[in-house]
Amino acid sequence: MPPTILVLNPNSLTTVTQSIAQTASAQFCDAPVRLVYATLADAPPGIATQRDADRAAVLVADAIERNLQSADAANAFILACYSDPGLAAAREVTRRPVIGIGQAALGAASTLGERIGVVAITSRSIARHFRAYRAHGMDHKIVGERAVDLTVAESGDDMLAVPRIVATGQALIERDGADVIVLGCAGMAALRPRIEDALGVPVVEPCMTAIALASNVLTGVLR
Repeated sequence: MPPTILVLNPNSLTTVTQSIAQTASAQFCDAPVRLVYATLADAPPGIATQRDADRAAVLVADAIERNLQSADAANAFILACYSDPGLAAAREVTRRPVIGIGQAALGAASTLGERIGVVAITSRSIARHFRAYRAHGMDHKIVGERAVDLTVAESGDDMLAVPRIVATGQALIERDGADVIVLGCAGMAALRPRIEDALGVPVVEPCMTAIALASNVLTGVLR
C-alpha cells in the first residue's frame, strides 16, 4: 500500500474538506500516495480569530495523536488551514511529517517571487498572520495582506469569491507591489487557476502546495 497522507481540516465545515478533496483528486490522481481526509467536527466553523485558532490547536494535536494509535495510522499529516493551528503541538506528538499549509505556501511563494501578497479571508486574521510571519522570519517578504471579508463557507463560491479575490489580488499587485500571490484560506482550494489567469502573476494555493510537499517527502524526492 502507498504511504498515506491525512489532510486534516481544523474547522468544522465539511464543504471545505470536500472542496480540498475534489481538487486534490484531480491534481494528484497519479501521485504515489494515498490521500485521506478528516474534518474536526468540534472545531469552529472557520479559523478567523486568535480564539478560533487557539481552540482548534488542541483539537488538531489530539486528532493526530488518536490517528497514530489506530491500525491505519497516516505516514504524514497536513493541517489544512492557512493559520496552521496546532502545528507545534502536533509536532510534539509525532516524528512523522506534519505540514502546515501556511508555512508550505510561504516557502513556495518565496521561490516564485520577491514580494509576497496574501489574500486573507477576513481582516480579523491579518494581525494574527503577521505575528506568525514574524515568528517564521518571513515578515520582510510580505509586502501586503488584504482581506476579501467573506466567511470561510463563502470562500470557495465561484460567483461570490472569485471577483473579490481578483480585485484584492490586483490591489496587492498594483498598490503594494506584490509579484506573487498567496491564497490565505483553504476554502479557496479550487479557485487558483482562475485567479492566476486573471492576475497574470504566480498564485500559490496552500493545500495543493502542502500535499505536493508531503508526497515528495514520503516518496524520497526530498530526502
